[in-house]
Amino acid sequence: MTTERIEPPKIADERVMLRAYLDYHRATLAMKCDGLTDDELRRQSMPPSTLSLLGLVRHMAEVERTWFRKVINGEDIPLVWSESGDYQIAYDASESSRAEAFGAWQAEVEHSRRIERAAESLDVVAHMPRWGEDVSLRLVMLHLIHEYARHNGHADFLREGVDGVTGA
Repeated sequence: MTTERIEPPKIADERVMLRAYLDYHRATLAMKCDGLTDDELRRQSMPPSTLSLLGLVRHMAEVERTWFRKVINGEDIPLVWSESGDYQIAYDASESSRAEAFGAWQAEVEHSRRIERAAESLDVVAHMPRWGEDVSLRLVMLHLIHEYARHNGHADFLREGVDGVTGA
């Protein structure tokens, strides 16, 4: 699997810029996983943490699903890996495969893109039950950029621990 990562534009309107940065960070996570076997993707390279690259991919599938489908689109659906809403379960990738994790993540990314494109503006407002507050699509996109950027930092260390590969 080879991932193409497109540099975000330096000048664009707000929505185009948010889309581009979100896709940039999505592609960064995929790049960190390129060329690794299922066993390497499951490797917990920084004990005692149970975090793995595959666990991060599974977690981000849950994040995409929650923010775009459940919050913005108002879908009444469970998490991918937890009927009870336990986000931590996604991190346990010990029985998972690249195909399963990436299949779920890519499906959720496509749902997210569709929902964002269908929204009239970034000012669309939805209720986030977990926070007990209303949020805009703009905040959701910014939050996902933040979430990916933070976890891509984890992915940098995890990848280096697996095979020594470093870099963007």
